[in-house]
Amino acid sequence: MGAVCAVVYLLAIIIFIPFPFYKDIVAATSGELASYLSAIITLQAIILLGIGDDLFDIRWRHKLFIPAFASIPMLTVYFVDFGVTRIVIPTPLRPYLGELFDLGWLYYAYMAAISMFCPNSINILAGINGIEVSQSIVIALLIALNDCLYILQPNQTPPHPALDSHLFSLYLLLPFIGVSLALWYHNWYPAKVFVGDTYCYFAGMVFAVVGILGHFSKTLLLLFIPQILNFLYSAPQLFHLVPCPRHRLPRFNARTGLLEPSVAEFRQPLWKPVASVMKLLHKLRLLRIKTDEAGEVVESTNFTIINLWLVMFGPMREDRLAMGLLAFQTACGLAGLFVRHKLALWVFTQDNL
Repeated sequence: MGAVCAVVYLLAIIIFIPFPFYKDIVAATSGELASYLSAIITLQAIILLGIGDDLFDIRWRHKLFIPAFASIPMLTVYFVDFGVTRIVIPTPLRPYLGELFDLGWLYYAYMAAISMFCPNSINILAGINGIEVSQSIVIALLIALNDCLYILQPNQTPPHPALDSHLFSLYLLLPFIGVSLALWYHNWYPAKVFVGDTYCYFAGMVFAVVGILGHFSKTLLLLFIPQILNFLYSAPQLFHLVPCPRHRLPRFNARTGLLEPSVAEFRQPLWKPVASVMKLLHKLRLLRIKTDEAGEVVESTNFTIINLWLVMFGPMREDRLAMGLLAFQTACGLAGLFVRHKLALWVFTQDNL
C-alpha cells in the first residue's frame, strides 16, 4: 500500500502547482517553481524505482544507489538556480579556514549522499507493524515545527530571508503527513496492510528534497539521529564484517505472544578484533552473544536498534516496541531542534532565527 500512498501524494502536490506559483507561471520564470517541479520529478523517479524494488527484490548493494539516480533532477535545478557550495565555518575554526569555505563539487556529493541516506535509513529501521510510517510522521512533524519557527514570526519587517524556503518545505510536507496518517491507520499494529520498500524510499526522499531545496540539510540530519545510530550499529553486518542474514526482523514467540531479538549464527570463526568488540558489547548489554567451548563467538543478536531495544528491555509486544522506538525518535528530534536553535551560538556567531 506504500505505492498507493505515494501516488495519492504525487497527485496532491501536482494539483497544488498553480496556487503558490501563479506568479512564476505568468512571468515564465524559474525560481521556486523550478525547484518544486524538480522535487516532483525526483519523487516520481524514486517511487517508480521503489515499486521496481518491491516487484523484483533488488539486492542491497544495488538498491543502495537507487536514490542517487532519482536525485539528479533536484541537484541539477539546485546547480542552475542556486549553485551555492559555500558553508559557514564554526567560530573556533575561522582563524584557519575563514568565515566561509567553498566545498565545490564535494557539496553536491554531500547532497547526493543525503539523498541516498534518508531513504535507505528508513528502509533499514523497519520490520515491525507501523514503524516505517510512524517514524516518518514524527520526522515530518518535527521538520514542520522547525518551518513554523521561521514562518510564524509576527510583525517581522522585512520578512525572514528563509521564509520562502520554509514555505516550500511545508508545501511538500503537509500532504505527505496527510497521506501517511491515512496509511498509518491501516499499518499500525495489528497491520492490515504493509508499506513495502516503495514507501520507505518515497518518505526518505521527501525529507531529502525539503532539506536540500529548503537549504537546511544539516538541521535535517539532527532529526535523523535514531536512523544514524541504527546505520552505525548495523554497519558490521551491512559491510559484512559479521555475516548478515537476509532478514533481521525480531523473532515472534508464539508461546508468549512477545517479540524477541533475532539472531545470526556463524559457521566460521570471526575475525579476532571483531569478535573482541562483540564480546565487549555483550558485557555492556549492547549485544547478546553465544560462545563455544573454545571461546569463539558462534551466535549473536542481529545488529539493528530494534533488536537492541529488545536486548536492553527484554521481550515485549510489538505495539509496545514500536511506541518505545517512536518515543526515542521524538525525544532525539526535539533534542536536535534544541541544539540547533539554542546551542548554535556556541559555535556560530548567530542563529538563523
